[in-house]
Amino acid sequence: MSQDPRGHLDLLLLAVLQPGPVHGYAAIAALRDRSDGAFDLAEGTVYPALHKLERAGLVASRWTDGGGRRRRVYELTSAGAAALAARRQEWGRFASSVQAVLGPRPMWAA
Repeated sequence: MSQDPRGHLDLLLLAVLQPGPVHGYAAIAALRDRSDGAFDLAEGTVYPALHKLERAGLVASRWTDGGGRRRRVYELTSAGAAALAARRQEWGRFASSVQAVLGPRPMWAA
């Protein structure tokens, strides 16, 4: 089952770029793999989001040659790392608030 990451794609992309520079397809694969397939997103969704993050100064890109192929590699800037930290905190507060409203899972919903 695929989940809709609208509103959270920037945060998810910043997180998959945190370990270090990756090319776009590797970012797509990381989203899919780290979410156990829930975020199996099309290139037409991910690349525009990466370009938007780049225009905002949160991501930088450069062309590399490897394996006989030229690829664009994306990485966090220092501003991107700071934004990721701030957005992680925001997400934590949001998730805690939602969980407080939902409460513990009822026994009958098991």
